Amino acid sequence: MMTAVESHMTYSNSYTINNETVYMTQEDDWDRDLLLDPAWEKQQRKTFTAWCNSHLRKAGTAIENIEEDFKNGLKLMLLLEVISGERLPKPDKGKMRFHKIANVNKALDFICSKGVKLVSIGAEEITDGNGKMTLGMIWTIILRFAIQDISVEETSAKEGLLLWCQRKTAPYRNVNVQNFHISWKDGLALCALIHRHRPDLIDYSKLRKDDPIGNLNTAFEVAEKFLDIPKMLDAEDIVNTPKPDEKAIMTYVSCFYHAFAGAEQAETAANRICKVLAVNQENEKLMEEYEKLASELLEWIRRTIPWLENRTAEQTMRAMQQKLEDFRDYRRIHKPPRVQEKCQLEINFNTLQTKLRLSNRPAFMPSEGKMVSDIANAWKGLEGVEKGYEEWLLTEIRRLERLDHLAEKFKQKCSMHESWTGGKEELLSQKDYESASLMEIRALMRKHEAFESDLAAHQDRVEQIAAIAQELNELDYHDAASVNARCQGICDQWDNLGTLTQKRRDALERVEKLWETIDQLYLEFAKRAAPFNNWMDGAMEDLQDMFIVHSIEEIQSLITAHDQFKATLPEADKERMATMGIHNEILKIAQTYSIKLSGINPYTNLSPQDISSKWDAVKHLVPLRDQMLQEEVARQQANERLRRQFAAQANIIGPWIQTKMEEISHVSVDIAGSLEEQMNSLKQYEGNIINYKSNIDKLEGDHQLSQESLIFDNKHTNYTMEHVRVGWEQLLTTIARTINEVENQILTRDAKGISQEQLNEFRASFNHFDRKRNGMMDPDDFRACLISMGYDLGEVEFARIMTLVDPNNTGVVTFQAFIDFMTRETAETDTAEQVMASFKILASDKNYITVDELRRELPPDQAEYCISRMTRYIGGDGATGALDYISFSSALYGESDL
Repeated sequence: MMTAVESHMTYSNSYTINNETVYMTQEDDWDRDLLLDPAWEKQQRKTFTAWCNSHLRKAGTAIENIEEDFKNGLKLMLLLEVISGERLPKPDKGKMRFHKIANVNKALDFICSKGVKLVSIGAEEITDGNGKMTLGMIWTIILRFAIQDISVEETSAKEGLLLWCQRKTAPYRNVNVQNFHISWKDGLALCALIHRHRPDLIDYSKLRKDDPIGNLNTAFEVAEKFLDIPKMLDAEDIVNTPKPDEKAIMTYVSCFYHAFAGAEQAETAANRICKVLAVNQENEKLMEEYEKLASELLEWIRRTIPWLENRTAEQTMRAMQQKLEDFRDYRRIHKPPRVQEKCQLEINFNTLQTKLRLSNRPAFMPSEGKMVSDIANAWKGLEGVEKGYEEWLLTEIRRLERLDHLAEKFKQKCSMHESWTGGKEELLSQKDYESASLMEIRALMRKHEAFESDLAAHQDRVEQIAAIAQELNELDYHDAASVNARCQGICDQWDNLGTLTQKRRDALERVEKLWETIDQLYLEFAKRAAPFNNWMDGAMEDLQDMFIVHSIEEIQSLITAHDQFKATLPEADKERMATMGIHNEILKIAQTYSIKLSGINPYTNLSPQDISSKWDAVKHLVPLRDQMLQEEVARQQANERLRRQFAAQANIIGPWIQTKMEEISHVSVDIAGSLEEQMNSLKQYEGNIINYKSNIDKLEGDHQLSQESLIFDNKHTNYTMEHVRVGWEQLLTTIARTINEVENQILTRDAKGISQEQLNEFRASFNHFDRKRNGMMDPDDFRACLISMGYDLGEVEFARIMTLVDPNNTGVVTFQAFIDFMTRETAETDTAEQVMASFKILASDKNYITVDELRRELPPDQAEYCISRMTRYIGGDGATGALDYISFSSALYGESDL
């Protein structure tokens, strides 16, 4: 099995070196390198020896001294065979000097055959053990077989190897590969190469740039143990040499390239295989699709041809037209997809053959009978049968057209006649006149006369139908039996219609005379039933009328009207009996002469049943009305009690709320006592108001009962529940607001040092100008108040004061806002400058203050408050952690930094 180097060389044998001196000109020529640095020579000797042994061990041998062991040329030839994978000429077996020179020459000739120009290197120097020449020769071999074929982005040899190293180590910290000497001294570049390809072997994060020997030894040991790269360098030699030998480093690094290049080559090979397999799979898929489409198309042709070859004629034009329609569907619907499939099949076949030819595959040979030519022949046969079928269809249709025309004419006249006679026999056989009214009998008589005229007019059509039927029989029509049967049926029906027509005329004339008598009785019934029915409708409407009353007097008037109605009922019953007598006379006549009454009076929609049922309903509604009126009397009495009960409480609670509102207003403007006395008085009022809540709740209960009883007015009081609720809520709001105002006045007085006399003076001035007595002044009254107190106000100054007392622009000034303004004007307050001065004292006259000073001078909670809100001091004279107390003081009073 070839090594990575050998495999690489095998793939690269086709590469021809035309400018074989390129890689040599990048290095110092060996014949001029007569003053090789001893340190470099030591590194090269060790590195080249290890490199040679890494290949010679594959042949079961090794060298110890690079000058001595290559002198006879045998191991040199063996080395070249191993790294090239080729056989060299058979070596001379003698031990004489010329035998050794001959073997060395064979090795040098092989090197030259690979396009390498050896400069100043001869077989005699190698045989004589010249160290520099031997090292130069080994370096030439390394360049040719290990480095020359390295290619990265159109760069090769040394530049390619360097670019590969730079690419692989670019992401790693402390690694910057620029050459093959000092860039490798700290060992991090070698460790980065290993970690990039095998991160499981080295933990790069634990490496230190200041431990080059440790890094190098780590790389050497891991490479030798896991990557089969022998140790070719000494860490101490590299670290202690100002500039390590470039050739030694390149030789060692090239081993890493070849060790890791194998994995990349394997990936490339896998990709090539996948590409080949994908092409093969796609071709197989196209083959399967072709076979499937060809089989389906041939099967469809096989099924279609027998259908087109069928020439069985149909008896009717409709059946033949259906065949023609089926053929057209075949042409329009079924065949076009198959034409497309045939075209697609040919396209797929040509595409497949092209792909097979381009991929060096043999041409595709379809299954037997599925060649493109086979499909074309089958398609040609299909189109030939198709053309003959169409011609046969058209000929057969023209043959049936003449017979169908005559048969259709017969059917049309029969249908028209049957349509006219349809239902005529049933109509003539009806005895509808037995239940018809007089007007309907007369209408039926006129209708019957019109039918007799129409019957005579249709005699010609019946004769025409018989003549056409006779002609169809003479022409031997295929369905002559049905034509004859239909014609006979029409003639028989025609004779029966004449008989029925005469019988109906006789019956209509007899019934008409009887109905004239009944019609007179119907008219008399209608004249008496209509007004009586109207009277009953009005009575039922009155008895069922819904009423809404709000007092005892209103319900009593309804009871009186109802009693008057009940007195008219006996006379109404007599009228009902007379009307029903007329109806009984009509029934007697109908029964005597077997006349079926329709039950409908032509002069009225009222029936005797309507009269009787409405009379029963009136008699039923009278007691129900009595009961409803008595129940409403009881309800109105209960409602009156609820009205009086609610009014008794509302007439007490309403004035009480108004009185308390006035008393609280007097207390709030009273300046006779102190604020504490006002507060105590207001608290007493608040307690009394809260205790009074039970009376409001009781009134709410009575109000709910009234609403449930649908009572919405009360003549016994002017107070509604809504008035009481609003008054109660205003009372609670007023007492709470008044107490809050007094509390704020106390806070203001204590905080600002205002005396009770000053507050009384402020209150007196505010009350004087509070013209509406609602605890608020409009801007004009407020200006007059300030002028009365000695303020000299311009427009600008007054506008500034209004922004203080009315910040929300409500258009009014409350007493609390007035007090706040007056206390600011008369009392001494702290300013931002005073607070800054205090902080400056705590800071020992510095422009900043420290955290320790704040915690030392202030209580803990206030110190932490300042620390959390002060910003960092940015002045140049600040100490560490200095805080800006100047900005903090300004922010406390809403001012910008001073």
